Order: sequence, then structure tokens, then C-alpha cells
Amino acid sequence: MVHTEKAAIYTTPLRGSRRLVLLVLAVLSFITISVLSFSRSSISFGSSCGRTIRTLSEAAALSSSSGGYSFGGGSGQAKFINLNELKASANAKDEQEHVLIVTPLKNAEPYLERYFELIDRLSYPKDLITIAFLVSDTTDRTVPMLKAKADEFLNREDPSQRYHEVAIYEKDFDFELPEDKRHTFELQPLRRSYMARSRNYLLTAALREYHSWVLWLDVDVVEYSENILEDLQSVDVDVVVPNCLLQTDDGSFWGYDKNNWQETDSSIAMQKDLDPDYVLLEGYYEFLTNRRLMVDMPTHLGPLDKVPLDGVGATFTLVKAQVHREGANFPPYVFQHQVETEGFAKMAKAMGFGVYGLPGYKIHHIRNS
Repeated sequence: MVHTEKAAIYTTPLRGSRRLVLLVLAVLSFITISVLSFSRSSISFGSSCGRTIRTLSEAAALSSSSGGYSFGGGSGQAKFINLNELKASANAKDEQEHVLIVTPLKNAEPYLERYFELIDRLSYPKDLITIAFLVSDTTDRTVPMLKAKADEFLNREDPSQRYHEVAIYEKDFDFELPEDKRHTFELQPLRRSYMARSRNYLLTAALREYHSWVLWLDVDVVEYSENILEDLQSVDVDVVVPNCLLQTDDGSFWGYDKNNWQETDSSIAMQKDLDPDYVLLEGYYEFLTNRRLMVDMPTHLGPLDKVPLDGVGATFTLVKAQVHREGANFPPYVFQHQVETEGFAKMAKAMGFGVYGLPGYKIHHIRNS
């Protein structure tokens, strides 16, 4: 039928001049080409300019509330995400806020089973949890064990039991330290400097635009509550740490993480005469700092009773992702007489963020050899 209509149109001008025929054909060709070009561009625009959700778990990040969508019909793709809508709130679970759990590792094989067991019993929704590792200078089976566990966590039959993402990164620093020298006083500044580099590599590789919280978790923490994420989020501060104690056979109270502390008038006065490059360390008799350690604070005031801190460790440190995004990281250089995690706390406070500890909220760390 289309050909018939065109034939009817063309037969009339054939009785006239040849020039008129050519003119009509040229006009019709131009109109046809224009219509086809417009149709193609409309189809392409319609298919690529709509909202793109890369995975089911990412739906929350690219929802209408965050205004995120992708566009572009070429080999690359542009992406618009409104970070103004990204929040870290006291009711994070109800608000479907994503948590990034980050753990640097080296020869961690003996600790991984318990590490994953504790994470897996957390009451926080698994599809809102990303777990990321940086493995460095490792000679044991850490990486194969991580890969096997990632496969399990991501491919469970029940979708509600699958984690959002598990990421494993490797970066060697060629830094070797005998295990029996790991906590030697003289080697701590150098050791902690490499730990800071490891944390910064992991953070920059793993942090995504939809993460609201970052949890720094030691692989050898062996006991904490299944509600700990919701509990710490409910305190609603920029950086918060529980009180990490040493696991003992008889249940006696022994402090472990002595990097959670407050400055005192005495410790501040002492620092005025120190060389700017001198690194202060806690828990060593070689140089007493006169700071107030959180492990020495009263624990009977309730698990969510908070105190301001000036330094933190990273056995279990919950950070609003905004703190890292705005530039607070782990200095591998001396910053206000600190490096690594305590340097991070000093930096966060210098930027105006709040750093707090919960003396009454107890978790336990294994006794390392």
C-alpha cells in the first residue's frame, strides 16, 4: 500500500517538466531523511536518559530521593547523583542507610572464621552492608578464604541474606616486621605509618557514593553485640568508639585499646616542649603521656553514655562517611604528635567534627601471641 501511494504521488508530476520531477523527489528525500533521523534520536534519548539501577541493592542509592540517574548513549556513560540527599542519621536502619565495613589484613587466616561469624549475626540489614578488605604482604591463605566467603555471602538462596558487596583488594608495601617485634616501642611510628597508608588505600578504593557510614573493624575483635551498629548510630555523632577490652578466661576487666583517650592539662603542657616530629604513643612505660585513657574511665553509667575523646584506635570505630569525604583520613606523617588512627581523630577534631567514646559499651579483643 505504501508503494501504491507513492506511485500515485509521482505519476502526476511525470506529465510536467523533468525539473519539477527532480525537485519533488529532492524535497521528498529530504523530508524522509529528516523524519528518520529525528525518530532515531528520540528512541536513543528515551532509552538512555531514564533512571538506571545497576543492581537491586543499589536501588536505594539511585532512588528518586537522591536524584541519581545515568545518561549518555555512547560507549561511556555520565552519571548524576545528588549527594545533598545522602545522610547519616540516628535511625539509619529505618532510613536504609548503607554501611561500609573496612578491614586491612595481613596473615589473618586464624581470625577470619570468627570475624565473619560476628558480622553475619549483626541485626543490620545485610543488603545495606558492604565489606571491603585490603590484604598486604600476606603469605598465608587469607585471600582464598576471603574469596570463598565472598562467594557465600553474595550468592545465598535467600535474597535477604545476601550482602550488598564484598570487595577484596591487594596492595603490598614490602614492610616486614617480626611478630615478636610488632609492638616494640621504637618501631611503632614506622609501623603505624604503614598501617595509615594501608587504611587510606582501602578507604579510597572502597568508598562509594551511596555509603553513609564507615566502620573500621579489626579482624581479631572476638565479641560484640549483634545490635552494635544500631546502638552506635543512635548516638548520632561524627566518630564514635566502644570500649575495647581484652578477652580473658575468667572474665576479668583488662583494657586493650589504649588509643582511645582524652588530653589533660598535663599532657597538653608537656607537648609544648616536644619536637614537632615526635610521635606520642599510649601504653608504653618508655614515655608517659599523662592522658586519660577510656579503658580507665567508669563503665557503670550505661552503654550509651558518651564522653569526648581526642584520640581513637580502630578496633571498632564508626565514622559518618562525610567525615572521610571532607578530607579526614589517616596521616602517615606526624600530625599534632600523632599518626594513623589517633592522627585521624586529631584531624577530624581540627576540622570541627565530634569524636566520642562509650566507656560502658564493651567489646572484646583476642589476646594476641
